[in-house]
Amino acid sequence: MTQSDPLAEKVYVELVRSLYANVLPSKIMLGVTGLYVLLVGRSVGSPVLWTLGAATCAACVLRVSITVALRRRAMTAPLDRAGARRLELTFALPYYLYAILLGLVGGYVFLETDPQAQMLTICVLVGYCAGVATGTGLRPFVAIPSMCMAIGPAIAAALLQFEPVHAGMALIALAFLAGGSQSVLAQHRLVRTEIGKRLTSVSLARRDGLTALPNRLALREYFEENAVLLGPGSVVAVHYLDLDGFKPVNDRYGHAAGDEVLASVADRLRGAVRSGDIVARLGGDEFGIVQFGLNRNEEADLLARRIVAAIAQPFHMGEDVIQISACVGTVLSNESGTDLEDLLRSADAKLYQAKRSRPAAGTLAF
Repeated sequence: MTQSDPLAEKVYVELVRSLYANVLPSKIMLGVTGLYVLLVGRSVGSPVLWTLGAATCAACVLRVSITVALRRRAMTAPLDRAGARRLELTFALPYYLYAILLGLVGGYVFLETDPQAQMLTICVLVGYCAGVATGTGLRPFVAIPSMCMAIGPAIAAALLQFEPVHAGMALIALAFLAGGSQSVLAQHRLVRTEIGKRLTSVSLARRDGLTALPNRLALREYFEENAVLLGPGSVVAVHYLDLDGFKPVNDRYGHAAGDEVLASVADRLRGAVRSGDIVARLGGDEFGIVQFGLNRNEEADLLARRIVAAIAQPFHMGEDVIQISACVGTVLSNESGTDLEDLLRSADAKLYQAKRSRPAAGTLAF
């Protein structure tokens, strides 16, 4: 599939977000690393190994800490290519450091003559490479070098033993590494194509003529297509919003100015959402937003607040400054088979509840 630059950028952003999608495997690997270093350190009893092991544990702590600290930004903030690239590099550098140190520990163990430590080492290294292929496989730039750096020294050290069992183990590990790298590349190509098709289907769907946003029908089609992919516990958020103070714009400045404001509102909404979310114009000054794959309910609240803040900024129409605001109603669901129209009605009801309870500009309701 030939992708235009904007589409390629959106696909890239979604692939980078995948690096931060699940922190739990990294936390598990931190515990595994500590236990592994303790066991092989006691078995081999070398100060060099203890030093390398301590550095490996420290690198793993750094890797987990950075991922946890940046996860909210990676998963919820609007990102362009430059921002996504910075997040990818920030993730990759400590990831590489940990892989290099783990590889040095493994290589050192295989230079020793402790079969139990070697058995434990190859178990940890193969498990780590499998986790890398699963957790970061959508970014081969991160996954394949990390696997090579982690298991490569152990393969080289085993070959230096000039002994059939070690040579056989090295060749088997090398074959697994080659196969795993090929699988990572194939997975990356497949998912990249699938994301591109999804984003293209949205961009080419029936659109509102004024704002170029998808219309209500396109929103429903997108929702039905993606709702079936929801995993257990996955949360979807539906936001319904309209504009406060918009009618006076039409009355005072005319419908042409009102149309210009609506087009500007659409641009701000596009900038507020994540690449995987969809914004649609439902009619008049009403808009709907669907967020899939939320890990925490707070992510929906963050988006709603970004929307209110974005719309509250002044609109400059020539010499005139127009001030409007947004009211947002939000509903969350983690139930499969939920109908979009039901969710929109519920979100609309929350919106008007917010209007009745607090008619001030920029209101939210959950």
